[in-house]
Amino acid sequence: MNSNITPKQMAGRLQVSTTTLRRYEELELVPDVPRTASNRRCYTPLHAQAFLALRSLISGFGLPVAYDVMSLLKKGEVETALWRINVEQYNLQAEKQRLAEVMRLIHQTDFTMYRNIQVTDELKIGEVAEIAGVNPSAIRHWEKEGLIRAQRNPENGYRVFTSRELKKIIVLSSLRKTVFHIESMKQLLEALEAQELAVIERSFKVALQKLNEQLARQMNGIAEMMRYNQLAKREKGETQ
Repeated sequence: MNSNITPKQMAGRLQVSTTTLRRYEELELVPDVPRTASNRRCYTPLHAQAFLALRSLISGFGLPVAYDVMSLLKKGEVETALWRINVEQYNLQAEKQRLAEVMRLIHQTDFTMYRNIQVTDELKIGEVAEIAGVNPSAIRHWEKEGLIRAQRNPENGYRVFTSRELKKIIVLSSLRKTVFHIESMKQLLEALEAQELAVIERSFKVALQKLNEQLARQMNGIAEMMRYNQLAKREKGETQ
């Protein structure tokens, strides 16, 4: 790489706008940018690697995490940044394990217990939300869309859910990041009702593949981040 890189050249390499680069600078996600005698911004190889690491982290972890990590790195809080990444990778692993758990649930005929919790046919929305690991608002949304159906307690009018509806909610909570369209969700739940397990399994395989792809993007982001950190350490050592 050339030692001096213009904003236009950098934007072209990363396929972003120069406005985006300036925003990253304003958010203090990359090293301070030196100026030429004519007050033009001038990037170095360290900036190029910082931008590359940031874009790779965004791809693997999303904006909030990527911004948080790059901000920590600029402050020199490397260990904190690494642990922040570690939490996200743990969450991805937990999501993968949940997919396998729910797939086993679909195959089992006895659904009186789930995660050591007694399952009944008169579950309150709060109980269902806790068991499925979702917010009650998500359950209300799925009910509004016709994906699930609650009964009403005749004594107080509160929603109650059967074990059958709970199983649907658990499936929806597991696949909501990969099955985006309501009609696709309806077809999936119809297959669950009809015990068409092959259809369900295909959806879970797609979900697992998306997790695998996200893991690959995360590992690439980590690799670029470590290259940036090593380059920053090397440059800091040379200036001391």
